[in-house]
Amino acid sequence: MPRLHLFVEGSTEQVFASTLLEPHLANFDVWLYKPVLVAHAFKKGIFHRGGGRHFAPMQKDIVRRLKQDAGADVYFTTMIDLYALHNDFPGRSEAEQLRFDPYERVESLEVAWQKKTADNRFIPFIQLHEFEAYLFADMSKLAEFKCPPRAIAALQKVADCVDSPERIDDGQDTAPSKRIIAHFSEYKKLKTTIGPQMAELIGLPVIRGRCPHFDAWISRLELLGDG
Repeated sequence: MPRLHLFVEGSTEQVFASTLLEPHLANFDVWLYKPVLVAHAFKKGIFHRGGGRHFAPMQKDIVRRLKQDAGADVYFTTMIDLYALHNDFPGRSEAEQLRFDPYERVESLEVAWQKKTADNRFIPFIQLHEFEAYLFADMSKLAEFKCPPRAIAALQKVADCVDSPERIDDGQDTAPSKRIIAHFSEYKKLKTTIGPQMAELIGLPVIRGRCPHFDAWISRLELLGDG
């Protein structure tokens, strides 16, 4: 059975991966280890984790893991945000020329990252633009967390203006999470609880149907079980 290591940006993604992705991939005979927070710094021989901003410590940690677990049936993937990605990321300047098309932009960054890592077992995935985009696949589920109907209607209007929640922009005040917090402030302090639970209520099929970049990543992970 193929084994999969997943590096995630924060605890919200950790819970989401453990509760939704792990059992889903098990159906395809892919064993997902407990998700690990990506490193954001490496000081005095210690990795400091959480928040995939600086590339160097994150890459150092991933390459170290690739060497430690070198089996041909062991794979490595990521779940970090395009939102606020640091300038030291490989291929960043080239990708910025593709800002008009977020899908081409993020795929360009993933290709550059894979080329930099130079290991076919590494499957980079960068979220458009952050985890909260998936929640816009069905804003009605916010009602389960006592979100006011007016707030849900306002957020649903945002979702209705794009062909995919992944196209909701990455502005400092208009990224998906910032939009949710603007209408439902409780989300800010409860995101690690509400986010994964709401995603579970929405369900992977609905999220995949609305978010093609996310769907392509899950499909690629499913295929690991065919080897």
